[in-house]
Amino acid sequence: MAGKIKITQVRAAIKRPQRQKATLVALGLRKLNQTVEHNMTPQIMGMITKVKHLVETEEVK
Repeated sequence: MAGKIKITQVRAAIKRPQRQKATLVALGLRKLNQTVEHNMTPQIMGMITKVKHLVETEEVK
C-alpha cells in the first residue's frame, strides 16, 4: 500500500505559467501555506515534480 505525503505551498503562483497554476489547483492547493495530504502515487509524485520550486513535501507515517 502506498504511503501518504503532506504537501505545503510555500511560494506564490503569481507570474507562473498557467500549467503550474493548474497543477497546484489539481493538488488541492489554493492559498499560500496551505497543506494537503495525498496518497503517494506516481501521478501525484509527477505533479509535485512539476511544481517542486513552489512546494515543500513531507512523508507521513
